Amino acid sequence: MEVLTSILSLIAGVGVFMFGMRFMSDGLERSAGKGMRKLFGKISNNRFAGVGVGAAVTVIIESSAATTVMVIGFVNAGLMTLTQATAIIMGANIGTTFTAIIVSLSSFNIAIFFGVLAFVGALMIAFFKQEKYKRIGGILGGFGLIFVGLEAMSGAFANPTVNAAMADAFRKISFPLLLILVGMVFTALMQSSMAVTSIVITMTGSGALPLSLALFIILGTNIGTCVSAMIASVGASTNAKRTAAIHLLFNVIGTVLFTAVIWPLSDHIVKFLNMCFKDPQFQVAMFHVIFNLVTTALLLPFINQLTKLASWLVRDKRGGEDEAPRMYFIDDRFLQTPPIAVAQVKREVDHMATMAKDNLKRAMIAVLTQNVSDHEKVEKDEQRINYINKGVTKYLIKLSSQSLTRSDEKFVGSLHHVVGDIERIADHAENFMESAQSMKENDCKFTSEALDELEDMYDKVMAMFDEAVYIFENNAVERLNGFSEREQEVDMTKRLLGNNHIARLNAGGCSVESGTYFYSIISALERIADHLTNIAFSIKSPSGSQREAMEKISDEQKRRSHERKHSGQSLRPQTAAESESAAADADADTVHSEVYGKGE
Repeated sequence: MEVLTSILSLIAGVGVFMFGMRFMSDGLERSAGKGMRKLFGKISNNRFAGVGVGAAVTVIIESSAATTVMVIGFVNAGLMTLTQATAIIMGANIGTTFTAIIVSLSSFNIAIFFGVLAFVGALMIAFFKQEKYKRIGGILGGFGLIFVGLEAMSGAFANPTVNAAMADAFRKISFPLLLILVGMVFTALMQSSMAVTSIVITMTGSGALPLSLALFIILGTNIGTCVSAMIASVGASTNAKRTAAIHLLFNVIGTVLFTAVIWPLSDHIVKFLNMCFKDPQFQVAMFHVIFNLVTTALLLPFINQLTKLASWLVRDKRGGEDEAPRMYFIDDRFLQTPPIAVAQVKREVDHMATMAKDNLKRAMIAVLTQNVSDHEKVEKDEQRINYINKGVTKYLIKLSSQSLTRSDEKFVGSLHHVVGDIERIADHAENFMESAQSMKENDCKFTSEALDELEDMYDKVMAMFDEAVYIFENNAVERLNGFSEREQEVDMTKRLLGNNHIARLNAGGCSVESGTYFYSIISALERIADHLTNIAFSIKSPSGSQREAMEKISDEQKRRSHERKHSGQSLRPQTAAESESAAADADADTVHSEVYGKGE
């Protein structure tokens, strides 16, 4: 019965610990989402910067495996080189040691006070309305639950009989390679090196696991954590598989080097740790830190050689590049880290808009010149755009179910409408190409006057396209009024061109057949301008409604003017509800530009 109680206490402790880690990680991610997006937006070939990015992101999301999986996603999308990925993976291994240090704090008498933070966090979540305080409550609550879980784990080894039995069992399997295998297997099964490391730290502190044996299990956990990356690389590109291989090579090489040193010198290593650090739990944590710091220091100068070895182990696929439609920036691997997923889906939508614009340009040139040589290119890109539209829509649905900040929720909601508008623009481009082909087959031509009018209206629409993309990418609310005027100008141009077309028909200046094509094209250009207006105004209205967006802007301006008028130099204090709404709107207004900086 005592053994059963201890086992249940251990299982319960691990469960609470992992839940606390997830809770704290979610809070940190939501709070540091902007910072993470900026970090990944500034990735360079500087290997030291890469190590720093990897360490910082891992501290935030509390999982080196999650960071590595995310990096595999970047490499798979072609957004990161193997060299850059290798440096970030090295940093991720350093960042994961931060959690081990937190776990080791449970040995101090102040650990019970950390546990009380779970109660404080729960109160903040229950009683505060503002999202930022709820996030802080989640971080504190998760941090407190970590120590509650560690306390439960410690209770599993509190019974002297159970403690002695566990120590005896580990002495019987004291062969170093077997201990490394134990660490590998348990980490692979639990998909969390931190959970296994926390158990090892707790057992060492209670005396159930000698320090000399614990060190080898810790080495095994570093290899076991590579399983998540290996699984994530299945079905990915060749370079993504190489990234997973680099993660494995890094930890295997480090483990081999440390085993070669520790095995014959284990007594001296234990004495050294005892001399430097008094507490057994802190000794294990610091060994984990030393392992990753030393391995990174040794292998960092050899990143190029490491990538070449991975390239040799994972060979290139035979055959050329697959021309089938694909997603360029989004990957399900990013869903583990919602702030990064939001940034990537924005990139995908930006790329989709660029493809639609290029197709519109090719198709309109075909209309004006009757040169339809690009019709296959237009058709293929139309298929790609349709594929991306469906893929982004499915991805947005998945992303909506993740833990998002209020501003990101608004942004994701608006993208549903934006991708639809872009897809409609691409459809019009395809129709233009079909019209150009039909006109050429039927030897139907526009008059020079009609061509000049079409080109003029097309230029105005393309100027709107550039402006809409700029407003969307940079959240340029101040340019919406001017954009609205552009849209009205296109509407007037369409009416004017329609009247001119009727006049030419009455005067016999053009055929009825060519006039039909003419009116169809100017009507489509006007509808394209409407879709572009929806895209531009989506930054203020999720549905892209121009009226709704302008009403919001007007209301904000009136509110600010009223506050300045009645409060002099200082604004009146906001209520909690007003503060929350204003903060969310402000975040929503900057989410476009904060992701990867201002557009050109």
